[in-house]
Amino acid sequence: MRAFVFTDKTLGRRAGQFVWLSIDTEKAGNAAFTRKFPVEGLPTFFVLDSATETPVLKWLGGATVPQMQKLLDDARRTVAAGNRGVDETLARADRVFGEGRNAEAARLYREALNAAPRAWPRYGRALESLLSTLDATKDAEGCARMARDGFVRLKSTPSAANVAASGLGCALSMKPDNPARRELLDALRADALSVVRSKRSDVAADDVSSVFQALEQDREDAKDAAGRRSLLEEHASFLEQRASRAKKPEERAVFDSHRLGAYLDLGQPERAIPMLQLSEKDFPADYNPPARLAVAYNAMKKRDEAAEASDRALAKAYGPRRIGILQVRSDIEAGRGDAASSRRYLEEALRTAEALPDGQRSDRTIASLKKKLGS
Repeated sequence: MRAFVFTDKTLGRRAGQFVWLSIDTEKAGNAAFTRKFPVEGLPTFFVLDSATETPVLKWLGGATVPQMQKLLDDARRTVAAGNRGVDETLARADRVFGEGRNAEAARLYREALNAAPRAWPRYGRALESLLSTLDATKDAEGCARMARDGFVRLKSTPSAANVAASGLGCALSMKPDNPARRELLDALRADALSVVRSKRSDVAADDVSSVFQALEQDREDAKDAAGRRSLLEEHASFLEQRASRAKKPEERAVFDSHRLGAYLDLGQPERAIPMLQLSEKDFPADYNPPARLAVAYNAMKKRDEAAEASDRALAKAYGPRRIGILQVRSDIEAGRGDAASSRRYLEEALRTAEALPDGQRSDRTIASLKKKLGS
């Protein structure tokens, strides 16, 4: 978003309409904010009413410039109390979604979508938000059905990628013995494939990459190793092409995480080394490049290089992100055959997790670490 969206000059006219804030969720001083405004994933965007300090809109995930313009228009309309009928229902859904009341938000988003006229301009945003709430409330079948039914209306819009990826991911989360699972998978797989093969310029590259990831998970679920590998190669090629078009380091580094994931899944972690070394050079204060290098080197069984990269990352990392880096370091030490050091890094990860303030502390992470330690 910083590299491709917020630099767009057309957003300049918004300067006097909003106060723009960026919250680093890794910093302990921001835990009170994340406790009040739950963040299920990054990026998450909130628009807050300055009079009440309550959310009027929440958006989970990235957005294109036109999508962001529409989000801001919707937020201003809500604050101005200009909503009626279905738009009022959508505004209520946005508010409770922003407060983290996902089940209530899902009900209201459904109500708005069911009452909306055919040409309702906020259909795509409302459906994407509904899918987020259904996923959060573990309603996998409801999420898959809504995505399948809504894709037809959205296939020519930027929402197509998120709807296809979310829907296919939800269908894969359904229980294997659910009789509707196969039909939904077939329909949503076809939708997802249509997105990645369309090569449209109005869909964000990271959204297309997420569709590739859902399709790869689908092939893994089907035990189709050859099909999955073919998709991974296509995915890696897509990311490399987009990275090659970058005009500045920030744009190129956007693709590092997804490229690393594709290379790891292909069993070719060495392909990630040059790009990550370049990113570490370009962004010396960022813990992400060395943290990713540690993962890549460890997959290559180059334990010394992995440990050195891990040390560089740990020297810069803070907050919840430090826990994952410590777990990778534990894996590196296990690969070296040093069980005592491996356990020591896991214990440090557990202490870090338990010391985090409310808003950053994750009981699930703590339980997982205790399980690994056998405690």
